[in-house]
Amino acid sequence: MRSALITIGDEILIGQVTDTNAVWIAQQLNELGVQVGEMVTVSDEAGQITSTLDRLIGSFELLIMTGGLGPTRDDLTKQTLAAYFNSKMHTHPEVLEKITTYFKERGRSMIESNLMQADVPEACRVLMNNHGTAPGMWFEKDGTILVSLPGVPYEMKGLMEDKVLPELSSMIKVPEVVHRTIMTQGVPESYLAALLRDWELSLPECVKLAYLPRPGIVRLRLTVVDKCAGKAEQILDVIIGKLLDIIPQHVFGYNDISLEQSLGDLLRERGLTLATAESCTGGKIAGMITSVPGSSDYFTGSVIAYDNRIKAELLGVDADLIENKGAVCREVVEQMAKGVSSHLGTRTAIATSGIAGPDGGTEDKPVGTTWICVSNGDKCYAKKYRFAGNRDRIIIQASNTSLQLLRRLLLNNL
Repeated sequence: MRSALITIGDEILIGQVTDTNAVWIAQQLNELGVQVGEMVTVSDEAGQITSTLDRLIGSFELLIMTGGLGPTRDDLTKQTLAAYFNSKMHTHPEVLEKITTYFKERGRSMIESNLMQADVPEACRVLMNNHGTAPGMWFEKDGTILVSLPGVPYEMKGLMEDKVLPELSSMIKVPEVVHRTIMTQGVPESYLAALLRDWELSLPECVKLAYLPRPGIVRLRLTVVDKCAGKAEQILDVIIGKLLDIIPQHVFGYNDISLEQSLGDLLRERGLTLATAESCTGGKIAGMITSVPGSSDYFTGSVIAYDNRIKAELLGVDADLIENKGAVCREVVEQMAKGVSSHLGTRTAIATSGIAGPDGGTEDKPVGTTWICVSNGDKCYAKKYRFAGNRDRIIIQASNTSLQLLRRLLLNNL
């Protein structure tokens, strides 16, 4: 089954809101074996919606449309679909009852626009929304199924999981597809592709590889399709084993695990504690670590030593060293790591000092220059990096690299 996704909303077209719905829906359809052939975003205008439907209906077996089902005047999807399918609007009694109950339970009074959310085209099959007030709608025309869903992510996901995906599963012969994602850090996509060229060329025909980069991290997604799916796990185990022989130092986990989760699991497994001393990363590393539930098992705290006075007074960094060599050097991050570990009583530590930009760079230390130190007891390792990009990208790259560097130190893989 081939599908297309339609997102409706001027707020997306002007860049005010990011369309996360289409990405999530595509992931769910992919797991179901439904191919997504196109994604399109259109404005809240009847003509735009209609012309998009004219182009896609008959070309795809499934269209999933999100947005435009709210109670305000700019939400035109229902009326447009009613006109498109030559259908009258009517008040759906079950939806009306559900909306009435929804507001009563919350102690809120309804206004006319809320009641109008119970109005749907007669041509649709209503999908009851257990997560909000706007119902989903299911249409069929010229061999194409059109599903219209609310744009609110929580409501859309609820309707997809409760109604749409189960029904699609019962309707289609789902080809067996097995995915495995390998998480890598520390090597850019182009260099990684060059390193893995021979490995990639040796992949069986039934195995597809995708490089999925983001700042500091590249995900390698391996997909085994129908004809090999029965032996997928065995095939993938062999392929990944060969991959680990080539880039063992860059792999930190599988199936979209985050670096902070991967490091946290290792710290917990070994009964270790961690503190961070951050200058250029400004608390980003600590924020990533504490985003993981249960991180209090191993994370003690952080000192954001942005000012050189804090480096000296709180972390014990030699003030003369900073004066003579500057804050961005090996010796400073080594002393920062030692100081924070001592003050907060941890076995392991991460320290960063660098120039995130856009100003502050020099010929000797251009923007992006970052020293990172990781320590585990008496073991200490410091390294200089030159990260590229804007300020945000430099900070996230430095943070990801710091987490991976400590992980590698603990695994004796430096």
